[in-house]
Amino acid sequence: MSLLAHATRVIDVLPHLHQHALEMTGGTCSLLFELNPRNGAMQATSGFGLDALPTEPLATDPDETALVNEAFDRRQPTLVADADRRTPELAARLGTRAALLVPLAHGTARVGMLAIGFAAPPKASTVQAGAADVADTFLTALELFRLRQSEALQRDLRELLDEFGQSLSATLNLTAGLDIFCHGANRLFGADRTSVWIHDRRARHLVLHASSDPEHVARGVRVGTDDPLSLAASAMRSVRAGLAVPHGEDATATVTVPLRGTRRALGTIVFEGVRVEPGGELALLDRADELGRQLSSAVENMQLLADVMRSRRELENTFDSITDLVAVSDRRGRIVHANHAFASRVGSSRDQLVDRPLGDYIGPELTRWLAEHESDATRPRGQEAVTREIVDPVLKGGFLVTITDLLNHEREPVGSVIVARDLTPQVKLEAEREALRKRLTQSEKLAALGQFVAGIAHELNNPLQGVLGHLELLRATGAFPKQLRREIQTIYREADRAAKIVRNLLVFAGSRRLTRRPVSLNAILHKVVALRAPACRAQDIEVVRHYDEKLPRVQSDPLLIHQAFLNIVMNAEQAVAATGKPGRIEITTSMARSGNRIITTVHDTGAGIPADTLPRIFEPFYTTKEVGKGTGLGLTIAYGIVQEHGGQIVASNHPDGGALFTVELPAGPTAGR
Repeated sequence: MSLLAHATRVIDVLPHLHQHALEMTGGTCSLLFELNPRNGAMQATSGFGLDALPTEPLATDPDETALVNEAFDRRQPTLVADADRRTPELAARLGTRAALLVPLAHGTARVGMLAIGFAAPPKASTVQAGAADVADTFLTALELFRLRQSEALQRDLRELLDEFGQSLSATLNLTAGLDIFCHGANRLFGADRTSVWIHDRRARHLVLHASSDPEHVARGVRVGTDDPLSLAASAMRSVRAGLAVPHGEDATATVTVPLRGTRRALGTIVFEGVRVEPGGELALLDRADELGRQLSSAVENMQLLADVMRSRRELENTFDSITDLVAVSDRRGRIVHANHAFASRVGSSRDQLVDRPLGDYIGPELTRWLAEHESDATRPRGQEAVTREIVDPVLKGGFLVTITDLLNHEREPVGSVIVARDLTPQVKLEAEREALRKRLTQSEKLAALGQFVAGIAHELNNPLQGVLGHLELLRATGAFPKQLRREIQTIYREADRAAKIVRNLLVFAGSRRLTRRPVSLNAILHKVVALRAPACRAQDIEVVRHYDEKLPRVQSDPLLIHQAFLNIVMNAEQAVAATGKPGRIEITTSMARSGNRIITTVHDTGAGIPADTLPRIFEPFYTTKEVGKGTGLGLTIAYGIVQEHGGQIVASNHPDGGALFTVELPAGPTAGR
C-alpha cells in the first residue's frame, strides 16, 4: 500500500507485485499480460524471474484460447499442470512445465492476465488461496496508475493545447499555432521529430504544415493521399494511433495519429524517433489517441473559422475591387456599406461612413433623384435599375449613376444600392488616343523619310566609293605633283567623311544587317561612360549610374547598341556643357513591370528640349547646335538602331529640369528584320 501511495510510475511497483505473487503462490517466475483494446490481443508488459521480456502479443491456438476464456468466465485462477502440452506458447515464454492463469477483470471487462510459472506442478488448493489476493493487488495497481497517467496526460494536454489555443487566438494562423504544437508535443512524447500533415481535399494531397525540426523537413511538402509509401497518408485512413517499430535492439519507433473531424479526415500527426519502454506501447498509443482527438477538434474549428473568414474576405475583396463608386444605404438614407473607391473619393474611412447620412457625401442633384426613386410608389420594387448621367460637385466629376433596390432574403426592399461610374477615365482615354495618333504620325513620317534617305544614300555610296578608290590609288602610287599632296589628302578626308555620313544614313534607314548575340546592357553602358569620362571630367560633369544588376541579357548587335547610347550620352554631355555650369548625367537601368523589356533612362541637367523641337528631335540633319558643331544625325542614328532592335526611344523633359531619354529594348530574342 505504501508503494501504491508514493510511487510515481507503475514500473516502480510491478517488480514488488511480481515478487509478492511468487511468495504467495510459490512460483518461480511471472508474466503480466495486458489486453490491447485495439485488437483484443494479450500483450506482455512486465515480468519477473525471466531472462528476457517478450513484449509481442500472445499467440494462442484454439485450445489455449479456450483455456484462457474459461479462466475469465470462472473469474478464478486456473492451474495448468501440463502447460508445456496444453499451453505451449505460454510455457515457452515462462520456461516452466506448469502455469497458473490469474484473470484480471472488472466485472465482464477484461484488463489483463497474470501467468505464474512453476518448475513442478503444485497443489491447486495451495496456489489458488493466495492467487485471489494477488489478482486484486495487480488489478488495483494497474487501474490506479492508469488513472494517474490519465490525469497527468490530461494536464499535459491542457497545457499544450492552451499554448496552442493562445497562439491561434493571437494570430488566427493555423500554421503558426501548429509550429508551437509540434514543439510541445515533441517534448511530451520524447520524440526526435514531430510533424503535422493537413489534408487538402480539393487537391487530394497531404501538406506538411508544421514540424518541430523545420531544417530537416521543408514546410509545404506534398504527398498524395493514396501514396502507399507515405506513413502520413496511410495513417490518415486509420481509426486509431499506430506504432511502427523497426527491427534492432536500439531502434526507435514511429507513431502515427490520424486527425479526424466530424465528417472528414483532417490529416495526420507523425512522431519519429519515439523511445518506447518495454510494455509501454498501450499507454503510449492511448496518449497519442487523446492528443489526436484534442488537436482534431481544434483544427476543425480553425478550418471552419478560416472558411467563414475567407468567404467574408472574398466578398469584401470583390466589393473593394470594383473601381466604380458603390454605396449602400438603408430606408433612412444612412450608409450601411461603401466600397474603397467611394471612401477614397469622399476622403473618409469606411468605418467613419457607416450610419452617416448619404446626402452628406453626394451632391444635391443625386440626393434629390435618390429621394424621388425611394418615394415613387408606382414603380415595381426590386425589378429594374435606373441610370442617369450626373455631374456631381461633391464627388467632383461626371458620373453614370445607377440606383438599384437593396433586397432582403424575403425579396423586400430595405434600401438602395448606388453605383457611380466615373466618366473622367474616358476623357483621359481619348487624350491618350490622340497622343498615340500623333506618335503614329511621327513614326510614319520618319519611316517615309528613312526610305527616301536610304535611296539617296545607296545612290551616293557608289560614286563615293569610286572617288575614294581612285584617291587611294593616287596616294599609293604618288602619281601627282608633290605640291598637290595636301590638297589630295583634304579631298580624301572629306570624301571619307561623306562616306561615313552615308553609312550612318543607312543605319538610320535600317539597311545594315544586324549581328545579334546575347550582351549585357550594363556592360555596354559601362564602356560608354568610360569612353566619355575624360571629357566629362574636363567639363565638370558628374556621371551617376543606377544599374539593376539582375537584368537579363539582350539579343543585340553590341557595336550598334554601343553607338546608340554613345550618341545619347554625348548629346546629354553637350546639353550640360551648353549651360556653362557644372552638371550631372544620370543613367538608370531597370526591368519593366511586364518582365519582357529593359528600360534605360539618360537624364541630364541641361536646359531641356524646347516644345517646338520635341516632335523633330529624331529627324535626320535636324539640329539646334551651331553650324559646324553637329550634323543632326546622332539621335537619328540612335533612333534607327533602337528601332532595328525591336525597341523604342522617347525624348521628353524631366519634371526636375533637363532632358530625359528613355530607351526600351526587348529582354528576349527578337526576330531579325
